[in-house]
Amino acid sequence: MPRFGLGVFKVQDGDEVVQSVKAALDTGYRSIDTAAVYKNEEGVGQALAETDVPREEIFVTTKLWNSEQGYDSTLKAFDESLKKLGLDYVDLYLIHWPLPKKGKFKETWQAFEKLYEEGRVRAIGVSNFNAHHLEELMEDCKVKPMVNQVEFHPKLTQQKVHEFCKQHQIQLEAWSPLMQGQLLDNPTIVEIANKHDKSPAQVILRWDLQNEVVTIPKSIKPHRIKENADIFDFELSQEDMDKISALNEDQRVGPDPDVFDRE
Repeated sequence: MPRFGLGVFKVQDGDEVVQSVKAALDTGYRSIDTAAVYKNEEGVGQALAETDVPREEIFVTTKLWNSEQGYDSTLKAFDESLKKLGLDYVDLYLIHWPLPKKGKFKETWQAFEKLYEEGRVRAIGVSNFNAHHLEELMEDCKVKPMVNQVEFHPKLTQQKVHEFCKQHQIQLEAWSPLMQGQLLDNPTIVEIANKHDKSPAQVILRWDLQNEVVTIPKSIKPHRIKENADIFDFELSQEDMDKISALNEDQRVGPDPDVFDRE
């Protein structure tokens, strides 16, 4: 799994997402993250079909939406996503939210295990699961989650979830790593960026990588897509890392997984 990729949340289907994915692949990205609820899987699939980059070099993630949780409905929803993407398999399939009140994520996971065993999905995981959701899922699963994609940025460092995932060899992945742009003028981050002659976004994304967190920033602008990826030629000091981590306020831009139940 690449440590860095392109997220396409809220990127319009059609030309916008096609061009964004192509720009990312041309820049060297090899990981694309979409979801059924983003309603742009077809555009992602079109870009994958039109690129010169071989399919086996591209890591494609999509996610099961909340309304489709349950064994049979999961299998049906996966078939629909695969058809829209125009692929024979996906590299990673995630349960988008735990929906604890609905109580179906274990049943849903059994369908994920079936897809994994059949080779139609190369890896299976979850999204927005807290440690106690993971513990419950792992009580009787045959295949443990390989990835947990959560909201993660300097204002929400998810320490408990991160430690649990490390302990159980589950890869943490960050969505909204730039906190939807809210952190780009933070004085601490700007100061560190100036010291390294990098942008605030590059510093935050580098902080992700040095925390061993996979990161998937979203952008539709080719120059920003290129800039976001230019983070492999410098390193943050431990002091820099600690200063950024100290910005944590357990502040979310997205919903709380313990209460979110929208379908």
